Amino acid sequence: MITKSKPLPPHKPSTRQAGRIQLISLPGLPEIRKGDDLARMIFQAAISAGIAFEKNDVVVVAQKIVSKAEGCVVQLSSVKPSPNARKLAAALKKDPRFIELILRQTRRIVRSEHVLIVETHHGFVCANGGVDRSNVPGCDSVAVLPKDPDKSARNLAAALKKLSGKTVAVILSDTFGRPWRLGLTNVAIGAAGIPVLRDLRGQRDRNRKRLHATILAVADEIATAAGLLMGKSDGTPVVIVRNYSYRPRNDRAARIVRPPDEDLFR
Repeated sequence: MITKSKPLPPHKPSTRQAGRIQLISLPGLPEIRKGDDLARMIFQAAISAGIAFEKNDVVVVAQKIVSKAEGCVVQLSSVKPSPNARKLAAALKKDPRFIELILRQTRRIVRSEHVLIVETHHGFVCANGGVDRSNVPGCDSVAVLPKDPDKSARNLAAALKKLSGKTVAVILSDTFGRPWRLGLTNVAIGAAGIPVLRDLRGQRDRNRKRLHATILAVADEIATAAGLLMGKSDGTPVVIVRNYSYRPRNDRAARIVRPPDEDLFR
């Protein structure tokens, strides 16, 4: 069930039903700025919309508003490009200041033909190192990823619990491309209070066949589902996922990154 901009009445009894997951968009958030109390703004937006948090809700938050609140927005006019950035920018026909900012977020360059694919300091392999102009006010402003997305998620989860009195999980989501399929999809780059992977190895399927390699990236699946309500121009950076069954767990989205010794494409 997908509910967009149709808030639930306050204090309504639990809507949890077996076999049904609900997506609830959270309207009314203003433009986020550095230093804003993001958890309180999310909580107040929920109150204004008549949405009451429930135990084990999963609050999916777009990375961009976390970056804004944490001050991870850079003015290109303040960036001095290095010779390497100028060389790459000339080949890619990009602003050398933008390329320099990408290099500052980069552990290694994976590919530099047509598009700059890098591994960030977090370990994410993505286009432009997560540096992005979209949904950032001002033609000179760009956002970079939070320094520690898992820590950001933990802080939000703790603050929302304090404000609402409910234990909720938090996922920070961002849009990533995929090497073998067209189109972008949301993935989890930060998480708190929820298992990010579901390891089914050793279990049996409905035909009693033993599973040997099945590990589900459930945090990514939740982020992708919430992404259905997070259009680039919709102004909906927060979605509540309700009735997803899980056992609360202190887990990190960083676990989803494939270790180098298991990466067949390095």
